[in-house]
Amino acid sequence: MARVNFTVVRVEGHSCPTGKSQSFIWDAKASGLGLRVTANGAKSYIFQGKIHGGTVRVTIGDPKDWTIEKAQKEARRLQTLVDEGTDPREHRAEQRAAYESRKVEARRQTATVGEAWADYLEYLRTAISPKTKKPRSPRYLADHEALASPGGAPLKRGKGKTVRGPLASLMTLKLSSLTAKTVAAWLEGESRQRPTNAAHAYRLLKAFIRWCGGQDEYSGTVAPDAYDSPKVTAVLPQSKAKEGDCLQREQLPAWFDAVRKIQNPVISAYLQALLITGARREEMAALKWADVDFQWRSLHISDKVETETGRVIPLPPYVASLLAALPRRNEWVFSSPAAADGKIAEPRIAHNQALTAAGLPHVTLHGLRRSFGTLSEWCEVPVGVVAQLMGHTASAIAEKHYRRRPLDLLRMWHDKIEVWMLGQAGIQFDAQQAKPALKVITAA
Repeated sequence: MARVNFTVVRVEGHSCPTGKSQSFIWDAKASGLGLRVTANGAKSYIFQGKIHGGTVRVTIGDPKDWTIEKAQKEARRLQTLVDEGTDPREHRAEQRAAYESRKVEARRQTATVGEAWADYLEYLRTAISPKTKKPRSPRYLADHEALASPGGAPLKRGKGKTVRGPLASLMTLKLSSLTAKTVAAWLEGESRQRPTNAAHAYRLLKAFIRWCGGQDEYSGTVAPDAYDSPKVTAVLPQSKAKEGDCLQREQLPAWFDAVRKIQNPVISAYLQALLITGARREEMAALKWADVDFQWRSLHISDKVETETGRVIPLPPYVASLLAALPRRNEWVFSSPAAADGKIAEPRIAHNQALTAAGLPHVTLHGLRRSFGTLSEWCEVPVGVVAQLMGHTASAIAEKHYRRRPLDLLRMWHDKIEVWMLGQAGIQFDAQQAKPALKVITAA
């Protein structure tokens, strides 16, 4: 192939002949240096040489960015590699791999817990849970964010600011600083103020550390015993439900009497519905009128486990009468004109006042859900029925694979639970007069 001395005029003036896809000219001063121009006018310096009987072609760069002298120097360097038996493409790939390796190592040495935690949250948002085979729920993700939050943001409901999450103090540390000594000191300090939250945060931290161990950019950064060292487990608080956070059978008359006297009918109905259905507080608060079927007596609940479909549970007659009497201000069953989103926001104040008026020990809203599960045993309801009503994951093989309870079967047991609770509370209620009732269809 003919060679010419590269000049600025020759480089700028070279073009691709009509009918061809590309054209080359070769430099007479630097072996292997060529200028390629394509049919659309794109130009680039290239190097072409022979190695092990084959042709090697490597792109150097655009003439706009490379002077002729620099391109010649680069061609001579590449020719030296070829003369030594090294493929320039392999050499470039090795350089790129070494660069990426240095970047990864630098990140491993400088990455903070907060930076890795942000990557972990992104993984949780986008990946499918290996346990449930479904995407993580928004509540699960929000829990992770809240536990690592620095606090100080205005509350979405009410006045004041959010508190610092248990994991917040770890976020500014380098990831390599997460040793057993560091975790133990953190856990001991958090356990003094809020042991239950500390235990919960520890479980999330443990999952996070395990995830880091499986990521190329973080693998080996955290000490292997950072979460299971005897130093850590020795100060790990026991997470357990509050003692007495459950209504007893003999406390039902006083509880119902006090709750029914709450002046706000929405809160009164909400609290009674929590106890009689065993639903989670957020599930009941998010109930819409479109989710209530008075004709066939059912409620469509937004479930924490079945996040996509939710669950359908029976609507017992007494609860149906409570809901039917509520004002229909908007789409929410338990509406609140004062709330920003239009639904009930903080029923705990009224509930605590009712407990005090009745002379009862403190019971949380979640304690009402716990009370449903406990009091149902007085009615000898099958455990699987209670679990299905409450939205618990089946814990036995038979429940998971061989029990398909229809709504009418659940309704039979749920009505029995409601009748028993009302009887214990001394409430006179005629289910036959409850409106609206089930529609009965007779065969023609």
